[in-house]
Amino acid sequence: MQRILYSLSGASGQHYSPHVWKIIMSLKHKGLAFDLKPVSFGDISSIEDGSYNSVPVLNDQGTLLGDSFEIAQYLETTYNDTPSLFDGDGGLHLSRFVESYCKTVLHPTLAVIAVMDMYNIMSDADRAYFRTAREKRFGKSLEDVYANRDAELATLPEKLNPVRDLLATQDWLGGEKAMHADYVLFGTLQWCNVCCADPFFAATDPVQMWFERMLDLHDGVGRKAVSEAVAA
Repeated sequence: MQRILYSLSGASGQHYSPHVWKIIMSLKHKGLAFDLKPVSFGDISSIEDGSYNSVPVLNDQGTLLGDSFEIAQYLETTYNDTPSLFDGDGGLHLSRFVESYCKTVLHPTLAVIAVMDMYNIMSDADRAYFRTAREKRFGKSLEDVYANRDAELATLPEKLNPVRDLLATQDWLGGEKAMHADYVLFGTLQWCNVCCADPFFAATDPVQMWFERMLDLHDGVGRKAVSEAVAA
């Protein structure tokens, strides 16, 4: 049985979910072949056994999993003869910290910055779902949310200062090589890289230099995703 990773996709095939990107990179890190299956918001409730309400969902040759961190831990335990995602408990706890940092510090800002860019790449059906769900969440129209984009964008460099300071002295969050902690942060920034046309950081910014290295990992899977979507 094949290995399938289900991923939210834009109308032209853009895979933009930050949580899916964590697992794309983790599967590549482990050297595990998989099929990336695009789905719409309306498809999620019918994925596999119908018990999921978000992506990623991984069908690993009959074993079903949701939640990106649980999937990463499963991959680490099940395929322990492949390169490690955590290199021990320290890397696991670092990944949990980066997960929390992205969720509480970066995601709220990026959700405002990318809201209309995400909307614009979606199919008509997904746009209707997304507008209803996000306007309920924010308590205002998408256009009113987007009006705060520039203000949120101005705060982003400061919010990345903790990782910028670290990346000024080492190539990866994991130290000498990329680990799952790097994939968590990468997924968060790849979300906007796929959706938004303009770069957020100067080429010499340590965060941007790290991001470029991440885009080139695993045969450039992150970079190809953007170029292929643009070509489509």
